[in-house]
Amino acid sequence: MSTRQSLNALRDRLRPSDRMPVVFVGHGSPMNALEDTEYSRGWTALGRALPRPQAILVVSAHWMTRGTTLVDVSAMPRTIHDFYGFPEALYAENYPAPGDPALAREVVSLLASHHAEEDDTWGLDHGAWTVLKFLYPEADVPVFQVSIDMSRGLDYQLEIGRSLASLRDRGVLIIGSGNVVHNLRTVQFGGRPQDFAIEFDKMFADRLQDRDLAALADGKAMGSLLRMAHPSVDHYLPALTIAGASDARDTLTFTNDAIDLGSISMRSFLFHA
Repeated sequence: MSTRQSLNALRDRLRPSDRMPVVFVGHGSPMNALEDTEYSRGWTALGRALPRPQAILVVSAHWMTRGTTLVDVSAMPRTIHDFYGFPEALYAENYPAPGDPALAREVVSLLASHHAEEDDTWGLDHGAWTVLKFLYPEADVPVFQVSIDMSRGLDYQLEIGRSLASLRDRGVLIIGSGNVVHNLRTVQFGGRPQDFAIEFDKMFADRLQDRDLAALADGKAMGSLLRMAHPSVDHYLPALTIAGASDARDTLTFTNDAIDLGSISMRSFLFHA
């Protein structure tokens, strides 16, 4: 079944409900925000399939902290252009969605055991807005970000997801944005998918399908394959957040499962009723 057929089938299955799905998006290059690509088209189709949330919480690979988990409590999150050397049109992009300070402060309390603190300086980085502009193009759903504590291990991010899972029953859509494989050192424009990228992407998908989350958080066991797929694990951790927020009641659906530029997995997935 093609990605488009899969998303159409998903749209038919997803009905408005109090319990929201949880979504991981492989966001790739910021240029996807400007270009008509298979990925941006997939995000548009996904947005049409998803129920409308009361609010959106995003865990992006591009907000990294150490020793704390920050939660953006700003009323109007700014659009952050956190990249260099791209066309001017990309820097003119703006995603003017409101924040949700009251809910964000609740999340600080929810993550108190994870050293959560309020922040009003961040906004929406490109891991968030380049995807949200296709999912919810009207920018009319309140949205805020939660940072990744890079001082902790992989299993810590699973715990973050479990702590956030209760928000699903309050109409909150939790989105993780990163890449299942992300090695910029080995990118090849126009190159075929590299063997390590294919291997890690398949391993991840298989273990996620089997709900073997412990294996996905066992960096030692994954060894050199993890290091090749992720010289830094910042783009991997949001996938673990979403896995942690899922449970046995959920169905798993994959979308956009291509390898871009040789070593960037664009695989996206969602857990839903």
